[in-house]
Amino acid sequence: MASPSEPPYPSGLVWFRRDLRTEDQAALYRALTQCEQVYCAFVFDREILDTLPQMDRRVAFIRESLVELDASLRALSGQGQAGLIVLHAVASEAIPALARHLNVQAVFANHDDEPQALARDGLVRTRLAAMGRAFHTFKDHTLLERSEVLTQTGSPYSVFTPYKNAWLRKIDAFQLQSYPVERHAHRLAPRPQEHCQPVPRLAALGFEASASPSPRLPAGAHGAQQLFDDFLGRIGRYDHARDFPAVKGPSYLSVHLRFGTISPRVLARTAHGLMQAGNPGATTWLSELIWRDFYFQILHHHPHVVGHSFKPAYDAIQWETGPEADALFAAWCEGRTGYPLVDAAMAQINQTGYMHNRLRMVVASFLVKDLGIDWRRGEAYFATHLNDFDLAANNGGWQWASSSGCDAQPYFRIFNPVSQSQKFDPDGKFIRRYLPQLSRLPNAALHAPWLARPLELQEAGVQLGTHYPLPVVEHDAARQRTLERYAVVKAAS
Repeated sequence: MASPSEPPYPSGLVWFRRDLRTEDQAALYRALTQCEQVYCAFVFDREILDTLPQMDRRVAFIRESLVELDASLRALSGQGQAGLIVLHAVASEAIPALARHLNVQAVFANHDDEPQALARDGLVRTRLAAMGRAFHTFKDHTLLERSEVLTQTGSPYSVFTPYKNAWLRKIDAFQLQSYPVERHAHRLAPRPQEHCQPVPRLAALGFEASASPSPRLPAGAHGAQQLFDDFLGRIGRYDHARDFPAVKGPSYLSVHLRFGTISPRVLARTAHGLMQAGNPGATTWLSELIWRDFYFQILHHHPHVVGHSFKPAYDAIQWETGPEADALFAAWCEGRTGYPLVDAAMAQINQTGYMHNRLRMVVASFLVKDLGIDWRRGEAYFATHLNDFDLAANNGGWQWASSSGCDAQPYFRIFNPVSQSQKFDPDGKFIRRYLPQLSRLPNAALHAPWLARPLELQEAGVQLGTHYPLPVVEHDAARQRTLERYAVVKAAS
């Protein structure tokens, strides 16, 4: 039996996935403490990439982050031949093959609870076991996961507030401490010569080289730290500023959390300390991090939410279908609904891959409860276009908006897109940024141009139906149709 100071494995392989950093990385730390030498790899998984359009900002973000990760691994090791092995292959086949080629005894990775990822990891585990090799996975992407937060009866929470209270009771310094990766970095192994290749360019992966992330979205761990440092200077105002899309209120770290270029433990430890010091913005932001954990544990315990309502009765709702519904959906996707805040929000996601959180709620409510279109169609559109797409959070958000999810808004709560616009973009700064054709309208007319006086439209150079569409639906009438549509849910309760 190995002594406590002697690693049990001669060599191991760390498989990076949604954890693209060296600092406070659970799987990397575990491998470095359990193996005498450690190789590191990332796979551009063809099973994922082959389903994406040729221009995808997320692939560009990943690639730039991998360039930094590779450099970080080489710097930590102190010798240039270390670094990241990057493959473009089917991951469930490539990782076992690489483990055999490197002759490692174990593969280390962090948990990924999405159904497709669990199936992939099951294949990898089976194939490694057939070769007599181990597969170890660890918590890293969330703070408290799976069954770490349960009710007194041992069941998962389905309402956020009691979950949050239990989460706060359970979280402690141990859960929030970082893994000291650097202390063991001398065990990073030099790559075999055939794998000492730079991270492939986008064109080599089949993507357009012009598909680069926004300059306002710096990639890699360094970019994440830049954003976090900037946010800490204004975190105290987050509880109020986060609701206004024209204000620099959010942290803009969601894509970095998605791809693990920053540790959630570092973020939560900072926010938790500020909360204990009475910082209201940090208290609200920590709550958002807890929502993230909440949706991940919902996905873990209730995988049927992928494709189905959390509340089964809501699957009986009859959504609009056919050519007219398809035309309305296209108008929503393309920002042609005639409701400026909705259209500006859709322009934002289409142009940048980002959408402000308040606006995600507004456009989701509009699609489902004004247009009567199945929430799953909106969920799929976001999945394709959001830089920070994460299945658990995206599904949870859409089911919240459609009232079909756990702890969702009541079905009769229907956002009014005009009053939301007046309240959260009162001066129209956000709308004017993304709908310049309306920029000359006075504030009072900007939120509902169809109610503007003819002279106001004329002076602003706006002809409705030509420069900007008339509303595709009338909100009050749509609201009544939604209440009737949801009557099947009321009858079942």
